Parts: sequence; C-alpha cells; structure tokens
Amino acid sequence: MTEVTGTPKSTRANFGFGLDQAGSHNARTMMLDELTSLFQCVSNPNSEKTDYAHAIIDENCLGKRSEKTRKITFRHLASLYGLDQSLVLFRVLRYFWERDEAGRAQLALLACYARDSILRATAPFILDLPVGTTIEREATEEFIESVMPERFSKATLKSTAQNINGTWTRSGHLQGRTRKQRTLVEATVGSISYALLLSYLSGYRGSALFHTPYIKLLDCSFDKAIERAEEASRRGWIIFKRIGDVMEVQFPNLITAEEMEWVREQS
Repeated sequence: MTEVTGTPKSTRANFGFGLDQAGSHNARTMMLDELTSLFQCVSNPNSEKTDYAHAIIDENCLGKRSEKTRKITFRHLASLYGLDQSLVLFRVLRYFWERDEAGRAQLALLACYARDSILRATAPFILDLPVGTTIEREATEEFIESVMPERFSKATLKSTAQNINGTWTRSGHLQGRTRKQRTLVEATVGSISYALLLSYLSGYRGSALFHTPYIKLLDCSFDKAIERAEEASRRGWIIFKRIGDVMEVQFPNLITAEEMEWVREQS
C-alpha cells in the first residue's frame, strides 16, 4: 500500500507526519492503554507537550516504576503521537478522541501509521490478508525482514514482530494470542473524518480522498466512507459536499490559517 503524495516532505513534517526511517515499534506497540490513561490525566485538550511530560515523568500518572522508565515512556509516546498541539496531526487526534470513544483504537492506529515507518511498512501484509486467515509471529518477522533486510538483529526482529502484531490486535485488525486471525474493523464517523484529514494533508483531493492508504487502514468501502463523511458533516466536524461524482471535503474547524497557507503552497 504505497502512499502517493504531492505534499513536500518539509510541509508534511510541519503537519506532524513522521518521514524518517525510525520507528518505535521495535520497542513498543502503539501503547493504546498508556495513551488512554495519559489523556485521562491531562484532561485539557489544549495542553502543551510540557504538560504531558510533567504528567508522565514528574507526576508518574502512568504508574511506572522508575524515572528512567517514565522518561522512556514519554519518549515513545511522543514519537508515536507527537503530543504537541502545534502539530495538526496530534491536535486533531485529540479533537476526535474526545468526540468518538468507539473509534479511539482506530484513531490511534491512524496517527501511528502517519508517524511510524515500521508500522507503515507492515500495513500491506496485514491489510491484504483474507478475513479469517491465521498468522503467527514468525510470518510477520519474515515480512519485516523482506521489506527491511538486515535492519534488525534476530532478537529485535522478534520483538518488533510481536509489537507490530500487538498493535494490529489492539486496533481490531487481528484477534487471538499466539496465533492471530485477521478480522475486519468497523470504521467510525470520527476515524473516517481523521483519515480524510490525513489524506487531505498528504495532497489528495476530491473523490481521491476516499481511496487513500488511510481509508484502507479502516477496512472501509468507498460507499461506507461516503456515508460516514456525510454524517461527520451533519455533526459539524467537517464539511462534505457532493454533486454526482464531484466531491469536496473541507476542515475549517480543524486546520489553522497558517496550516491552510501551507496547504495552499503545496497545491
């Protein structure tokens, strides 16, 4: 699932996308439980990155045993999600997080996919599996090695495969313990809205917004994505207009004036 984008890398970095070859999945899953607890502790959606750091490191809101572990936890969460209000990718994640509880796992997956190269690399392997297919960790190891040859030691490759499978399990795409089975997720109004925004920031426009890697992450058909977008528009989360095959999606409540200038420059 190759992502084609017309947005310059520098602009995408300003939006919060992760573009280098690093990734946190060699050490952690998408840390959904920690993110959920963190947002409960830091309840103000307008909080700054320093507030999240203070809550994790100084107040130990996630209940870690040592200061070193707390600092590592903050570093990985910041790598996966940004934790920075200046990044539209994180700011809008938090916006939909507060409004779409059922879609939180999908929202977290979308953010991680946008920021973590290891997760992006494994997406085709997981998403293209027929429903009901059973996979084991070793199969994920083999795929990672095939797309990132000799990047990881044998031990790191094993832990990375475990973490990757763990993330896809928490997102709902896999179920089971050792032997995991491919299942389908049910895209929510919030997760489709967030996927459309990420697609828009990546340079997609019109009907192409509904045929992007972010929409595919949600196991969502074109027609179902249209239905979700229409509902999001009725709720005032986005603006969705459609006349026949001509479609337009706007995000006036989610993108700042400065960010819109970046969008216009890329166009």
